[in-house]
Amino acid sequence: MGTNASIAVRLLTTLALTAFAMSAAAQEENCAECHEDVSLESPAHPDLLCGDCHTNVPPEHDDLDLEPLTDAESCADCHRRPHREIGRSVHAGETVCADCHGDPHRIHEVADLASAVSPVNQIQNCGACHDEPNSLIEAYLTSEHGKGLLVSGLIDSASCSDCHGAHGILGAEVSRDQTSHERSPQMCGSCHVLVYEAWRVGSAHGAVWHAGDETGPVCVDCHAPHDAAQIDLEGRRVAAPDDCGDCHEEERRTFGEGFHGKAVNLGMARSADCADCHTPHRNLPGDHPESSVHPDNLLATCGKCHEAITASFVSFDPHNDPTDPDDNFVVYVIWILMLGLLLTVFGFFGIHDALWLQRTVVGVLRGEYESEGSHSDQYVKRFSSGNIWLHVVVIVTFLLLALTGLPLRFDDTAWAVQLISLMGGLESARIIHRIAAVGTFAYAAYHFGQIFMRAVVRRERGMFWGPNSMVPQPKDFADLFANLKHFLYLGDSPEGDRWNYIEKFDYLAVFWGVTMIGVSGLMLWWPVWFTNFVPGWALNAAYIVHSEEALLATGFIFFFHFFHTHLRPDAFPMDIVIFTGKMSLPRFKKERPLEYQRLVDSGELENYLVDPPTRAERRNAYFWGALALFVGLALAAGILTALLDA
Repeated sequence: MGTNASIAVRLLTTLALTAFAMSAAAQEENCAECHEDVSLESPAHPDLLCGDCHTNVPPEHDDLDLEPLTDAESCADCHRRPHREIGRSVHAGETVCADCHGDPHRIHEVADLASAVSPVNQIQNCGACHDEPNSLIEAYLTSEHGKGLLVSGLIDSASCSDCHGAHGILGAEVSRDQTSHERSPQMCGSCHVLVYEAWRVGSAHGAVWHAGDETGPVCVDCHAPHDAAQIDLEGRRVAAPDDCGDCHEEERRTFGEGFHGKAVNLGMARSADCADCHTPHRNLPGDHPESSVHPDNLLATCGKCHEAITASFVSFDPHNDPTDPDDNFVVYVIWILMLGLLLTVFGFFGIHDALWLQRTVVGVLRGEYESEGSHSDQYVKRFSSGNIWLHVVVIVTFLLLALTGLPLRFDDTAWAVQLISLMGGLESARIIHRIAAVGTFAYAAYHFGQIFMRAVVRRERGMFWGPNSMVPQPKDFADLFANLKHFLYLGDSPEGDRWNYIEKFDYLAVFWGVTMIGVSGLMLWWPVWFTNFVPGWALNAAYIVHSEEALLATGFIFFFHFFHTHLRPDAFPMDIVIFTGKMSLPRFKKERPLEYQRLVDSGELENYLVDPPTRAERRNAYFWGALALFVGLALAAGILTALLDA
């Protein structure tokens, strides 16, 4: 009996399976009669039949106008948990399963690369909705995650669902979302395990986050989740100070006013930024023994970029504020002195030249000045060829120093960034700057050698006193007061001699400038060597001196010297005497009557008379002079706009 029952069960089972297969085949065949364009080829659902999903279709529906089947009526029967998660997510009521998973008749397994939600394809699917200009998807495609996935083919590189999840996306503002401030570190740490552990247990940021303080920065605050570029890439390194500065505003300001900050701002990616000194994931307070900026660890930290450094070198303060007497009082005093010098010179010559300008305008209108073209053919030799070429070297080196140095002084201006870019970047500009500096030291040494030979070897008289000397004398101060009276219509202009007080000031300013800018520049060029003899804060002082003195020198030349020599109405558009070495005799008699009379009385005037400048000499003088004037005036405009915007 048992055997017969067993046989019966088997027979019934076989008959049932056969009937089911026949019904399935019939179902597929019946559906295909009307839906020829639909083919169920889903690797994810190999055993599903039409009726498993389309449960709302009655047996006879030829003439029925049925509503389309929704995901909730089909997918939810099997995928209940995802259905619940979607219902509570930001996509609730806005999307259906097919929006992400694709054609329901051809759905692939998620792990299948052909799946619409595979790591590669989900970028396109998410981008179908998140397609606004400058969207997060566009940023992701240029990120290291995006390039790793789509360019390098690293299928494990983070894609949308790896960070945001699949069905239960709540939005970063919800604490339960894995991209929220509360949970995003663990989310990033699921891949970046070692970095996460170092940050969590060994950084000030991690400690703040661990304490539940929502103001503490987490991974997405620094790395920009959709633009997660590697930290050693130029773009990220240049952006790092601004990223850190969102929270550390004062530190960003003081860092940006030093060389490191200015270099980074001008695109020099290899210059030290915040992460190089403070380390990105173990940034402990400066008084912590394990901090990279603890005094005991600075030799190792700074030594990553600067070789053979000393304890004196690391006492340099990259965040020094020279305007704060409580920071470093000596540096503060030096800043006050440099600022006072700058304001005094600019203030005095600003008033002096404004008075001079209005007086010469009136003089031109009155016809008090003769034009160069009306002069006779008699000229006086005023400068030797050596003087001319020395002045040319001064002009060229000075303009090169200004072109390469001023952008660093005004690094936050658009013109400075463009100028550095035109020179091939800050590295190229530094090379040009140093070549020009060597040229400056060379002409200074040459001129000092000339003075030594004339004064000591040849024992020339009158070099340090008398009408031919560049040393200021009582007459110069008397001429200054007489000129001021003349500018105010209270007297005549003083009688000129070989040199006037403005020319002497220009000359002595070069000595002062080369010394101050030169010594401070050498300290900044070779900081390690100099800190064998001076403390590190001397580098902070050197930077102040170099920067402020450079501003004083360039500002004086471009605003005042250009006016004194070329742009005043009675000399406009240019005085070419320094380029030709020759001055017309009538002009010489008018501007230098004391020297003229002395040459006449001594019978030496004939020795100084020369032919007028040739056409070629004039053409060259105007061309190269105009070029130098144009460069200087363009830089003057840049200085002025930068100071007004400050």
